[in-house]
Amino acid sequence: MTVRWGVIGPGRIADKVVADFGHVPGAELVAVASRSAERGAAFAQKHGIPRVHDSYRAIIDDPDVDVVYVATPHPQHRGIALAALNAGTAVLVEKAFTVSSVATREVAAASRSTGVFAMEAMWTRFFPAVVRMNELIADGAIGEVRAVQADLGVRNETGPDDRFYSAELGGGALFDLGVYVISFAQMLLGAPTAISAHGTLAQTGVDVEESIVLGYDDGRSAALYCSLQCATPGSARVVGTNGWIEVLPRFHHPDSIVLHRHGAEPERIDAPSLGGGYAHELIEVTERIAAGESESAVMPLADTIEVQDVMAAVADQLGMVPVEGPATLE
Repeated sequence: MTVRWGVIGPGRIADKVVADFGHVPGAELVAVASRSAERGAAFAQKHGIPRVHDSYRAIIDDPDVDVVYVATPHPQHRGIALAALNAGTAVLVEKAFTVSSVATREVAAASRSTGVFAMEAMWTRFFPAVVRMNELIADGAIGEVRAVQADLGVRNETGPDDRFYSAELGGGALFDLGVYVISFAQMLLGAPTAISAHGTLAQTGVDVEESIVLGYDDGRSAALYCSLQCATPGSARVVGTNGWIEVLPRFHHPDSIVLHRHGAEPERIDAPSLGGGYAHELIEVTERIAAGESESAVMPLADTIEVQDVMAAVADQLGMVPVEGPATLE
């Protein structure tokens, strides 16, 4: 079975993602949708896409599209995903999945009620190095996991009119960078019972940086940091009772990890990714849809909901009010 893909939102991230389709067996990129006809046509020409739609509704209603990759600004994800799922079209939604817990639960409920596939595009979980890390942890290589540490910061020198500083466009450190450190911790520790955040807001009301501590009833913890104004190594560490694993920078798209077992020399494990690294999540979605499944076991909707709940708590503690888009497709 060939799974036919469409792209909604032909921007910077979509340009990188679709370049990896050559590494995805059983997938065919057949359509792109943009509210700018010129932009859509240029994207289609660059990537050899045969059809261009001038509205999001048109690509969702295209009978030759099985799944759409949603790469619009975060506040638009909700309406597009709900419209697609209710029309029977599967979705791969770029992170952050939405900008609120309510919207994320709406999309998850729509997927479950319709039986149509939906997944957050958290590419990190599918990298071979991260897969290998999880295998080592499951095999007891570092004992019981007790703590996670992760940082992800960039020095963004764009002006205040940039998307990163616009609440209406889902800007801020949390939705672009914080989602990575939070999802990494959630993958290893689950949902926290205590959340503490401290950070800085821009004049536009979006967050510029924050430190986040997640606590668990049994004493486990995660110490996380993200920033739009400070460049950081982008590393992560998973600490267990019998050692630790270091995920080499940048941890959200790693090719190597280092295993530190107590009493043994460090062991570096290299596991290169395919293409630009996006192929692995595209392969997962293609295979799950071809198999008639509605969720990924690696990036299930329940995990996306838990991550979104943490982000909501962080936003609330910082005094940030995310601007959620409509539940219906405009």
